[in-house]
Amino acid sequence: MPDTIIRNMNYAIPDDPELSTYRYIIVAAKRARQLQGGARSFLPTTSKKPTIMAMEEVRRGLIKYTDPNQPAIEEVPAAAAD
Repeated sequence: MPDTIIRNMNYAIPDDPELSTYRYIIVAAKRARQLQGGARSFLPTTSKKPTIMAMEEVRRGLIKYTDPNQPAIEEVPAAAAD
């Protein structure tokens, strides 16, 4: 057995500027609960485990989320910006 263990620690949400592993876990957990409740997966998968499906959906950026602790960004209409 080799002494070194190589692990894939690429756990982050693609659009997360802070690359927060904690945020990834929370979003994936909430999505897993939705899947357990009957929501359909966005991906065709052979896995029956909702946690695996949820983690893959979050990793690929298919799950949209909002952070209630961040200030909301107000969109300015294009006509008003001129």
